[in-house]
Amino acid sequence: MSSTFLRFYLLIFAFFVQNLIAQNYPDGMSDGILKIENKEEIPVKIFSTASNDQLNNNDLGLEKKSILVILNDLNLTFDNQNGFNYNASILDKYKNAGFQILDKKFHPYQDISLTPENILEAKYLFKSEEKKLSPEDNVELETKFKIWDPSTGLQLGKFKLHFYSLMFIFAFGFGYIIMTKIFKNDGVDEKFVEPFFTWTLIGTILGARIGHVVFYQPELFKQDFWSVFLPIRTVPNFEFTGFSGLASHGATIALIFTTLYYAYKIIKKNPFWVYDRIGIVVALGGAFVRLGNFFNSEIIGKPVDENSFFAVLFPQMSGEYGVTVPRYPTQLFEAFGYVMLFFILWYFYKYTDKKKQQGWLFGLFFIILWAVRFFVEFLKEAQGDEFIHIGNLNTGQVLSIPFMIAGFVIMWYSQFNKEKPSTENIS
Repeated sequence: MSSTFLRFYLLIFAFFVQNLIAQNYPDGMSDGILKIENKEEIPVKIFSTASNDQLNNNDLGLEKKSILVILNDLNLTFDNQNGFNYNASILDKYKNAGFQILDKKFHPYQDISLTPENILEAKYLFKSEEKKLSPEDNVELETKFKIWDPSTGLQLGKFKLHFYSLMFIFAFGFGYIIMTKIFKNDGVDEKFVEPFFTWTLIGTILGARIGHVVFYQPELFKQDFWSVFLPIRTVPNFEFTGFSGLASHGATIALIFTTLYYAYKIIKKNPFWVYDRIGIVVALGGAFVRLGNFFNSEIIGKPVDENSFFAVLFPQMSGEYGVTVPRYPTQLFEAFGYVMLFFILWYFYKYTDKKKQQGWLFGLFFIILWAVRFFVEFLKEAQGDEFIHIGNLNTGQVLSIPFMIAGFVIMWYSQFNKEKPSTENIS
């Protein structure tokens, strides 16, 4: 227990010192040790990048004795023969410079030519003046930080189910189950759950997508208009991308309006009655979404000292976040905060009379949810070209402040908005 509290205090301390004491990695590399047969140890500098151009043009400080490059998926995948040729030429360049191409088990490629099939099995590039690895070597990479480099999805034949999509399925699936339980507990006909689910889905996806473009990427309205509203990209080529680039502030604004329609036109209840209950399921859903971001190595934190308990290296992170060095796993910080919020709201809903004070639960939801977002933003990298700033506060923090203020106002208003006793169930 004491260890848990110590980690919590360290995290709180990090919020306040991060902007004062920034962790720098001048060469864009971190440190590790390759252990061979648990007998021999080779200190290595670890490098990774999503940019093939950077990988191609970077000499990686070749004067260093030992270097390990963790290949990003974008360094290997290709759409056509020209793409493969370019990727293969980069790996061949390193091979000619004395690097070994290794698979995920640190087994070196033998003297064979790269093909569209075997290039996808490459995982590392390794060079050392001390030793060349052989296929018989049992090699492990040891670091002071965690390395998060999983598959991004489940391969089901020719179809790949991305974990990010799976987390959305969990978010809406558990939300449906929990809301059904809530309606049953409140004596409301379960037929109202399905339209609630439909309008919540519409508000969440469209609101989050449009909110991202408005707040973080407004140039997309001119550059690729249809990609704002549809899960496609038309520039430079047509491509099905799924909905990527989602903003929780946009989702919240859209949900307020879709829930108003649902409350007045469908279930015919006070909107705050619905808001109180939607906050419970949204809190849990938000945790699943942040886990999806973690699987995708996106919405990551700022660089942190590699000795920190929280340090995580994301080899598959996008180059928009800067150099690939140990960082705060801010997705997990937010997910943990949202799970705690879910349990807090569930407790007040289930074991107190606060649900009869319409708006109280929703106000508390707003305050805690956006406070979590506000403080985690201190440790988070900027999302795109942020253009809304107040002092040192970024776009996410500035947009969170009005929602927190609204939460306090709603909680105050709830004392005048108590649910009237009813002897009839909705049917």
